[in-house]
Amino acid sequence: MELLDELESKSIFIIREAYKKFKKVALLWSMGKDSTVLLWLTRKAFYGKIPFPIMHIDTTFKFPEMYSFRERYAKEWKLNLLIEKNEDALARGISYKTHNSLLVCTELKTNALKKAIIKHKFKALFVGIRRDEHGIRAKERVFSPRNQDFRWDYKNQPSELWEHYASKKEMDEHIRIHPLLHWTELDIWEYIKRENIPINKLYFSKNGKRYRSLGCMPITKPIKSKVNDINQMIEEIKNSKTAERSGRSQDKEEANAMQQLRALGYM
Repeated sequence: MELLDELESKSIFIIREAYKKFKKVALLWSMGKDSTVLLWLTRKAFYGKIPFPIMHIDTTFKFPEMYSFRERYAKEWKLNLLIEKNEDALARGISYKTHNSLLVCTELKTNALKKAIIKHKFKALFVGIRRDEHGIRAKERVFSPRNQDFRWDYKNQPSELWEHYASKKEMDEHIRIHPLLHWTELDIWEYIKRENIPINKLYFSKNGKRYRSLGCMPITKPIKSKVNDINQMIEEIKNSKTAERSGRSQDKEEANAMQQLRALGYM
């Protein structure tokens, strides 16, 4: 079996196992490459008809191209799309113009997500993160428990030896499910190529620059690149020595910023 087949098979197994265990679940979709691949795999897992909602936590600061991508494929793939915002924080004027990115991410992503979980009574969420994406994410598990306040204790994670996943939850726990944890950035792009998965045009070069990772406009910067197609993308990543999230400023403000965000309940 080829590597991509093995990765796909393992992810689909995780998705089906989690849905069987928890039922009241949703998939977080940011319209980036990873969550779109996760969405694609989930469609495959359920033969084209996903039996649970797809949720976008909308900060209102995404690129216009991300919103148009969301609307097009939510309709084309017949998704049950939920769009959730922290309306209270937006009403208070929380913005990148007047607040640092750590605070904005906490209010418009983390707290918006917490409110959405409570509102819809979700028991578990599918999230498209990978271990190689950021150092703190290397500490994650496939089935990752949060406490009743949705906080993540990276020092208290279940062991997952020989692909035996601790999918049983305690009464007050909330579970994050990570079916892409074992993938790499290169795997993602090679799978996108093989499956011909639609992907946002922001990943490709315009005027000598492109985005390697997509976030909110004020804190996501492009990199120099001439990549115009998937083959060029794969070659560039193979030869790159730059961190994938180097253009995401919330990761730079403090060395442990991502750890702080994830401990508070960030994706």
